[in-house]
Amino acid sequence: MSTWRPINRPPFWKRWLPEWLHGPVKWTFQLALIGLVIGAGIAFFYLLLASRYDLDEVAKLPAGTTFYDRKGVPLDAPGSSGRRLVKRDEIPEFLVQALQAREDARFFRHSGVDVRGLARATVRNVKDRDFTQGASTLSMQLARNTFGMREKSLHRKLLEIALTLRIEARYSKDEILTHYLNRIYFGSGADGIEQAARTYFGKTTRELTPDECALVVGIIRGPHIYSPLRNPEAAVEQRRQTLARMATMGFVTAEKRDQLAAAPLRLADDEDGVNQTSYALQAVRRELYRILEGRDDALTGLRVSTTIDSAWQARLQDDLNRAVSDLEHEKSWTHPTHHDHPSGKEPDYVQYAAVTVETKSGAVLALIGGRDYADSRLDRTHSKRDLGSAFEPFIAAAASERGKLVLPGRPLQTGRQIGHAEVERIARRCGLDGPFVQGEDLFRGYVAASPREMATGLATIGNSGKRPRPFFIREIRDSAGKLIYSAKPELTQAIGANAAQDAASILKRRAGTRCFTGATNSERDAWTLRLGPSGSTAIWIGFDQPAKIAPEPRLDSLLDEFVKRLGNE
Repeated sequence: MSTWRPINRPPFWKRWLPEWLHGPVKWTFQLALIGLVIGAGIAFFYLLLASRYDLDEVAKLPAGTTFYDRKGVPLDAPGSSGRRLVKRDEIPEFLVQALQAREDARFFRHSGVDVRGLARATVRNVKDRDFTQGASTLSMQLARNTFGMREKSLHRKLLEIALTLRIEARYSKDEILTHYLNRIYFGSGADGIEQAARTYFGKTTRELTPDECALVVGIIRGPHIYSPLRNPEAAVEQRRQTLARMATMGFVTAEKRDQLAAAPLRLADDEDGVNQTSYALQAVRRELYRILEGRDDALTGLRVSTTIDSAWQARLQDDLNRAVSDLEHEKSWTHPTHHDHPSGKEPDYVQYAAVTVETKSGAVLALIGGRDYADSRLDRTHSKRDLGSAFEPFIAAAASERGKLVLPGRPLQTGRQIGHAEVERIARRCGLDGPFVQGEDLFRGYVAASPREMATGLATIGNSGKRPRPFFIREIRDSAGKLIYSAKPELTQAIGANAAQDAASILKRRAGTRCFTGATNSERDAWTLRLGPSGSTAIWIGFDQPAKIAPEPRLDSLLDEFVKRLGNE
């Protein structure tokens, strides 16, 4: 009796493949299965990790930059009035097309992650052995900006992808685009598209013209580098590149591209800017731009600790206001006064500018660039004005440095011992850039300097000849509190300690300080120099268009009263 037995037939793939391939195919299949399991596990892990993030944050107004004085007291936030969330119907369609052409051509077609772009970037990164390419879509950039993911690593990229998928599932494409434009940084203190429109063009997002849309989109990749307020030529070039890409994608014709690229750059008047509120913060912002140049991945929610001493700044401003107001109330005063100044006109009343530098470090404790920031944004601490007898301490420093006799009150005789070239050399070493006249007129004070230069020069004299580099920012932290910048005082030995001491002796002693007050021979500029226990202050008083201020004896008397009010702090 026969017994039935099943026929053990090999799988079909073994029948079709040569025997020598059976092993490799089996191993490959097993490895693929293992890889699939591992991949699924990694995906589950990162999706679980991403679920801990609150997606409501995506639609909220992002944190702006906050400034603090040296004691940790918040300063007024520049531009806060211009920060608001725009709605999708406020965004011009041309801006959307420009953004799509410049940043994410397949935005409306991919699911948040552009697989083709990501594959290209991965190959490039493997070749470079670094994270040189990111292939970030608008959705991925939104995830990164919302949740402050800064570091470049595989872990961060995978988490970013997981968050992006959650954002795409939660929000529509129009919502994602709107949230993206509301959140990103556009340079010059502008957080979000609305503040960018107001800062650069003095208008709302809805009112932006096509050439303006192309420009603001063009600067996204380098907000500091391409800011039209800092580098208009670079901003215009980025606009051209954006328009060229739009033409390639068919959004504009070649004729329209050329027409928009040739449009003149029409920036908002300085009075319309919303990103400044005082001369001091104006200077702080300039330094912030310089520090963060090239670090556009860490721009939102910054906490900036400045060197400004708010109490001293307010006191200096109040006492200067009182002194100059007293001057205007003199019976012999013939110039317009601040009180009578008509709005909307350039100021023609008497002005002042003051800078206080921490003598031993260079930290700027106070900066006042004019009498009224609302009337004029001109920062007069940069303006060069005649020094007159205020130049004498630097003549004394030069003479002492060369081993010559210092003759207080006789700068001409002191300077003749060494010549104008040596005096100019020492003055430059102390921080004064000139221009310097040739010959003996230099010893009579025919030289120009700015209040910033004079504060630095005075600090050099008060710091045993070590010249500090003035700075406004002590440290910067990101939105998570991580330190991303810390200032280090820079000192240069400009003159010897004995020369500095002899130069300081030219200043009068008064209640623990050394001071100089006086007007130039023309009586068009008046200076007060004050070397205190910790700070060096240079103050200028005069008119923007040089004019005689007041008879010298009365002006000197008012300045002396002002110095007395400041005391010995």
